[in-house]
Amino acid sequence: MHYTMFDTPILRTIFRWISVAGLWALGWKTEGDPPESPKYVLIAAPHTSNWDLLATLCIAFKYRIKIYWMGKDSLFRFPMGPVLKWLGGIPVVRSRSTNMVERAAAEFSKHDQLVLVIPPEGTRGKVRWWKTGFYYIAHTAKVPIVMGFVDFGRKVGGLGPEFIPTGDIDKDMEEIKGFYKNIKGKRQALFSDQSVSLQRSQKEEIHFKSEEESGVKKAV
Repeated sequence: MHYTMFDTPILRTIFRWISVAGLWALGWKTEGDPPESPKYVLIAAPHTSNWDLLATLCIAFKYRIKIYWMGKDSLFRFPMGPVLKWLGGIPVVRSRSTNMVERAAAEFSKHDQLVLVIPPEGTRGKVRWWKTGFYYIAHTAKVPIVMGFVDFGRKVGGLGPEFIPTGDIDKDMEEIKGFYKNIKGKRQALFSDQSVSLQRSQKEEIHFKSEEESGVKKAV
């Protein structure tokens, strides 16, 4: 993974105190504790405005969590591209298949510690379905999913429970859906618990089943 501001000793300390002071001044609180797991996929939801990224970074600094986050590639154009990468950003190209699940899962195997933040909605606009990449990355890498949140209704952000994907994505999503039921985004009209649902393509189903079959063969 590339070098980020979380790797800069003096600046990360300064940014942490700025984050703590900023959250306090704006009346924000944090809830939850960082998980014991050194590697996990962190859900970032709801994602309805550009303020979500700033809030997420402030919360990460307060918890002293080094994060990498995924965003659409159009955000990383010059001149902001280098800055966003320094902030931990990883551009995702949506216009073509990039084997993102396999690539992200492989990164987890290379590092002793890695927190990958993924907004399941994939966009700040209103969506009907969550994208499934975050789930498949965690399942393939055999790491937990942690439910991160930014609740503008209560002015609270933080970390919810963690769990290991069981492979039953529909059942697991019901648990996730229940957690986000009462959480409000900055633009609440763009988010509801009904959007915490899945619409899997045939390609995704085939990929996931092939991963399961491969695991069974290895076990045998």
